[in-house]
Amino acid sequence: MPLITSAGIGSGLDLESIIKASVDAENVPKMNAFAKKDKSLEVELSSIGEIKSALSKLQDTIKKLADPDNFNKRIANITQPTSDDGDLVSVTPTKDITPGNFKIEVLEVAQGSRATSKTGFTSTDDVVTASGGTLSFAAGDKSFDLTLDAGATLADLRNAINDSDDNFGVTANIINTGTESKLVLTSSVSGAGNDLVITNDNAELDNVSTDANGGPPDSGGIGISDDNKAKSAVIKVDGIEITNDTNTFKDAVQDMTITAKRQSVDGETAKLAVSYDRESVTKLIDEFIANYNNAIGQLGLQSRVGKPLNSDATVRTLSSQMVNMLSTNLTDAGPFTSIFDIGLGVDKEGYLEKSTLVRSLNTAMDENFDDIGKAFAGENGVAKQFESFLDNYVSSKGILKQREDNLNTQVTDLEDDVLKHEFRMTELEGRLRKQYAGLDVLLAQMQSTQQYLGAQLASLPGFTRNKS
Repeated sequence: MPLITSAGIGSGLDLESIIKASVDAENVPKMNAFAKKDKSLEVELSSIGEIKSALSKLQDTIKKLADPDNFNKRIANITQPTSDDGDLVSVTPTKDITPGNFKIEVLEVAQGSRATSKTGFTSTDDVVTASGGTLSFAAGDKSFDLTLDAGATLADLRNAINDSDDNFGVTANIINTGTESKLVLTSSVSGAGNDLVITNDNAELDNVSTDANGGPPDSGGIGISDDNKAKSAVIKVDGIEITNDTNTFKDAVQDMTITAKRQSVDGETAKLAVSYDRESVTKLIDEFIANYNNAIGQLGLQSRVGKPLNSDATVRTLSSQMVNMLSTNLTDAGPFTSIFDIGLGVDKEGYLEKSTLVRSLNTAMDENFDDIGKAFAGENGVAKQFESFLDNYVSSKGILKQREDNLNTQVTDLEDDVLKHEFRMTELEGRLRKQYAGLDVLLAQMQSTQQYLGAQLASLPGFTRNKS
C-alpha cells in the first residue's frame, strides 16, 4: 500500500517506519488470509471444472449409445467383376436388412426413348408451323403441352422444348448431317412401353410429331427405332430375374436398394456381402469405456488427500452412482440382463474394461448383435439411464453448475472484501498520519524551545558549559 507524505521531518523521528509497521500489523495477516482463501476457491473451481469436463465427454458418448440407429447400421461389401468398363452395380442397405450373400447380374440397363425426324429439314430456320399450334408430349404417366407461335422455326421449337418449365425430361437437339437438319428428342422416362408420344392439334405440326393429327400411332414425321425405344432394367439376384422401369431397384432384395450401372458382359456378376456394422459398434463401446474411465479417474484424482474435494460428499455420491449405473437391470435385451453380459467388466480400481468372464464382446456380437443395441439404447437400457443421471450433474441447472456458481459467487464476494479491507487500511493510514503529524509538530516545537533556552542560558554571566 503506497505511503503518502513523509512523516518525521520536523522531529527527526522515523515515523514512516512506525506508521508502516502499524498498518502492516493489521493488513498483512488479513491479506494473507484473503490470498489463501482465493487460492482455495480457484483450486476447487478448477477441480469441479475437470470433473464436469470429463462427465460432459462421457455424456456426448452416452447420447450416441442412446440412439438405436447407431446399432442398426449394415455394411454392404461389393466385389465388382474384373472389367475396364467400371462398376456393375451399387448397393445401399437399410438398417432392417438381413445379413447375407448375393450374386447380381445386370441383363439390361433401363433407358428412355429417342425420337428422330424421319426426313430432315433444309435448315434450322425452316418454319414448322405457319399458323401456330400446340404440341403435346407424353411418356409413361408424365406429360406437358407446348404452344408455338405462328411462324415458329425448327430452332424456335428446340428452344421452346428445352426452356419449358413444364417439361418432365425431354431434351431437344438438332443434328446437321451436312445436307439436312434433323430434330432429335430424348426422353428421360425409362421403362418398356414408356416411349415418347408427340401429338398435335394442327396438321402443320405432323412433321414434328410421332402421331399425325387425326392419324394412327407412328404416322407422324418423327419416329422411334427399335434400338431407341424405352427399355426397362432387368437384373438377376441369385438367379431370380427382376424387372424395373428404372435402374434403381428398391426392395428387389427386401430393405436394400440396388442400382444397375451397366450391362453385364458374358454373364459376369457382382458379389455382395451384407453384414452388421460391428466395427462402428465396437468403436462406440470403446469410446464409452475410455470416457467412463476418464470420468472415474478424475473423480479419484480430485478427491485425493490434499485436494480441495477430498471427502467431498458430492464427489463420493457421484462416484457411487457411476458404478451403480453400470449395474442397471436390463429388460427386453434378449439374454443380456446387464452390460456385464455383453463382455464388459469392472476391475478392482473401479475402471470399466472388456472382459471374457461371462462372454467376450465379439461372441456377444456373433450370437445376439441386435440385442446389444437394446442393452444400451433400449427403453430401460444403460445409456437411457445414464442420460438422465448425467444431465442431473452437468446440465445448465445441474449439481456441478450450481456448485460452480456458488464458488464464483464466493470469489466475487472475496474480491469485494479485499476492496473494503484496502479502503479501511487507507483510512487507518490516514488517521495514523494525522495523529503522528501532530506529534511531529509538538516534538519539533519542543526541540526548538530547548535550543532557544540552551542559547539563553549559555549567554548568562558565570554560566559554564559542562565539557564532560
